[in-house]
Amino acid sequence: MAVHPGRHQLGPDRGRIILRTFRDGLAATAGSGELAVNDDLSPAGLEVRVDVGALVVQEGTGGVKPLTDRDRREIAVTARKVLGADQHPEAVFTADKFQPDSSGGGEISGTFTLRGQARPLRLQVSEAGADKYHAETQVVQSDYGIKRYTAFLGALRVRDAVDIAVDVDLSDLAANPGTGS
Repeated sequence: MAVHPGRHQLGPDRGRIILRTFRDGLAATAGSGELAVNDDLSPAGLEVRVDVGALVVQEGTGGVKPLTDRDRREIAVTARKVLGADQHPEAVFTADKFQPDSSGGGEISGTFTLRGQARPLRLQVSEAGADKYHAETQVVQSDYGIKRYTAFLGALRVRDAVDIAVDVDLSDLAANPGTGS
């Protein structure tokens, strides 16, 4: 990793977080974080915060017809209610262990807090290019007290497990050691 030691701010300009519900896709563009890097260039800390009230529907797949703008707005309102955005406006991941592998990726373990409930979470990380990383994990809604969405007398359901994909570009941190520290 060519990122320089120090504390680096992460935000929508350096990556994206995608939640895949397998009925309606949601994406958060209002996430931010901080990555701390030791002098030996090993990760020292990572905290990511996502504004759950800012989740927006990017696309819906597998339906009979495409989503309309109205559908997207209604899904976003429902998601904010289900996620308890009024009482718990942020979802937070705090890493406590970094386990690199020989391919440039590895595993990041930590605690994910959603709706005020904290649970362990592991991210599988892979190198996606020079100083670019892709991470994936899965969050089970019922583990956080979320009743999965159903409609039409149960004919439409959202899967309990939500896939999360994160893409981060740290290349400007490697090229400009003074930025983001």
